[in-house]
Amino acid sequence: MGLDVTLVIKKGILFILGLFASFVVFHSMSVDAYASEVSDEQAVKQVFDATYYASHNPDVVIARGDSTEALLKHYMESGLNEGRSASATFDPRAYRARYADLDAAFGDNWIKYVRHYVNHGIAEGRDASPVAQTASNGSASAASGSGSEYTRLGSYTTKYMDGVPRAVNVGIAAAGINGVKVAPGAEFSFTNTIPARTVENGYQEATVFVNKEKVKGLGGGICQVSSTLYACMKTVGLAATERHPHSLPVDYLPEGWDATISGQSVDLKFVNTYSTPLMIAAQADHGKLTVSLYLQN
Repeated sequence: MGLDVTLVIKKGILFILGLFASFVVFHSMSVDAYASEVSDEQAVKQVFDATYYASHNPDVVIARGDSTEALLKHYMESGLNEGRSASATFDPRAYRARYADLDAAFGDNWIKYVRHYVNHGIAEGRDASPVAQTASNGSASAASGSGSEYTRLGSYTTKYMDGVPRAVNVGIAAAGINGVKVAPGAEFSFTNTIPARTVENGYQEATVFVNKEKVKGLGGGICQVSSTLYACMKTVGLAATERHPHSLPVDYLPEGWDATISGQSVDLKFVNTYSTPLMIAAQADHGKLTVSLYLQN
């Protein structure tokens, strides 16, 4: 009887020691796996292209300069959260929009999309490239900002609720017109400049105005970007060649300062009446949308 008890105790001790050894091995493997992943800054550096960022974000160049250090710092501080493309191969919003599993796992934690792409996405063959954008009648293009000087004609800022689907749409539309340069005498079209309103381009369902009623529609919120642009145009005295008011009052602008768009038939347009290129800068940052107009010297 005593022998049986001793045997049982010995087996119990061996079992516990086995569990402990397994834990140590598993813990060591987990630490090694985590240690093999890069830090946030290292991950961003792997997807960041300073030349690309400068050419697609002239407002940042104007505000921060064109050094790699300054541009990288801006991207880590605010550019990533604003949904700006880091390079020709990595756009956080496009990456999120293409993969439902990433959207479900990471939500609005943008640095996690960078880390996933660097640590796993590249090896898995996932596509994180920016969504192609169309310029207005070939007359508008992204300004390099580098080596050129601009005079700011004016700016206008409106506010929106951050962290909701509508905010995603505001960010996409703002990025779509940011850096666009309109040649002298050329006409700018808001509709033809922003990415097409499709799920593939990252747009989400949000409130839109239809026949004086509030309903859900893909891309709801992009009219705040066109309206803020129009408000900026009014501020600097640039007339619209096409502009339509909403069917209901908006809460982010005074009456008569808004400009809605719908399909291809309702648009916001203007002609650059200046003798030098006119550049649009737009930035959506944590509930604050600012649109500025710059004139190239």
